[in-house]
Amino acid sequence: MRSRCVLILCLLLAGSLLPLKGVAQNTNATTTPVASDAKVETILAHAIEALGGPAYLNIQTVVGRGFFTSFKDGVSQDPARFLDYIAYPNRERTEFTTFGVRTIQTNSGETGWLFDGATKTLSDIKSQQVEDFKRSMRTSVENLLRGWWRKDNAKLTYVGRREAGLGRRNETVRLTYPDGFWVEYEFAAKEGLPAKVIYKTSKAKADTDEKEELVEEDRLGKLITVGGVTAPWVIDHFINGAQTSRIGYESIEYNQPLPDTLFAKPANIKSLK
Repeated sequence: MRSRCVLILCLLLAGSLLPLKGVAQNTNATTTPVASDAKVETILAHAIEALGGPAYLNIQTVVGRGFFTSFKDGVSQDPARFLDYIAYPNRERTEFTTFGVRTIQTNSGETGWLFDGATKTLSDIKSQQVEDFKRSMRTSVENLLRGWWRKDNAKLTYVGRREAGLGRRNETVRLTYPDGFWVEYEFAAKEGLPAKVIYKTSKAKADTDEKEELVEEDRLGKLITVGGVTAPWVIDHFINGAQTSRIGYESIEYNQPLPDTLFAKPANIKSLK
């Protein structure tokens, strides 16, 4: 459930403008989704029920705590503690502390702000960070299962089943937006739980005008049920097959009151809470 948290932590910790996804088995550019409304609706209904049914759909806020660990050349780096607040559908505040330094990024629709504890500065987020936040919302499991994609006139199609380990299969659906951007979601065929989120991005190559295509993937694991809601407590992110990060939750709380002031930009650093 935490693709937005993943994105923000990567922006702050790694200085990257890339959201967190990676390579999926049997995923390639020649995949041709086949429209199957009844099949897709069955898969989504199964997923919603597996995640908690009405309890899942009635979530308005999420507060998550845990550790974010980046990976470099396959080696894990020093973890950072994070505290993430989400108010559906489009507000999020992520705080993290690494080596005693606190950083906060808050997004609220088209706006947001950033506190950099290292430089003691408070600023508005840049347009690229707004666009990255929007992309992370587009690719979230919540966007798919709650139907927010419908207002963007996206198209949902059935891709088929994929191998997911010995004797296991994942049902795969693809969400395609009018601008051509697509996201694939894999759900365990038997249990109905979300397993993977895959999409493609691109970045400019160093010292050239060319762009490099990236296949990004979140692998969702350690699903735990709290208050009737099931969610992944471990999210491993891969880019072109290489792991780049892990989010590990210590706790997740649902429907806690979150005041508007939590997301509003403070007047100055002294008033920051």
